[in-house]
Amino acid sequence: MMTDIIADSLTRIRNAAQRRLDSTTLLHSNTIESIVKIFVEKGYLDSYSVEDEGNNKKSIKVVLKYDDNEKSVINEIKKISKPGRRVYQGKDEIKTFKNGYGTLIVSTNKGVIANDEAFKLGVGGEVICSIW
Repeated sequence: MMTDIIADSLTRIRNAAQRRLDSTTLLHSNTIESIVKIFVEKGYLDSYSVEDEGNNKKSIKVVLKYDDNEKSVINEIKKISKPGRRVYQGKDEIKTFKNGYGTLIVSTNKGVIANDEAFKLGVGGEVICSIW
């Protein structure tokens, strides 16, 4: 039994990038789909698609992105808020991450959004993960 589906998905992406795989498959949830959508919009992943496996099971196929030297564009992907220790930040604390080179994924009352959008909307929330 898996207790943290978000950590599992981030680990699958990290391991696939280290092995230089073209794609990887993640378990589906609406939160995971929102996180992957933000990664694609920010340019860390190439694309994703939701696949129906039957029996009410879905999965997300993620296509990884590499630069011209066959190096992954993801330097680090890290889970911040964990089941044993939740991390929350107010609207003033989530302005930038890694001087604008990185992105924080924040779960707010407006949904799962990136830190720059959360700052524009003036909302804070639970910091799920960071990527740069």
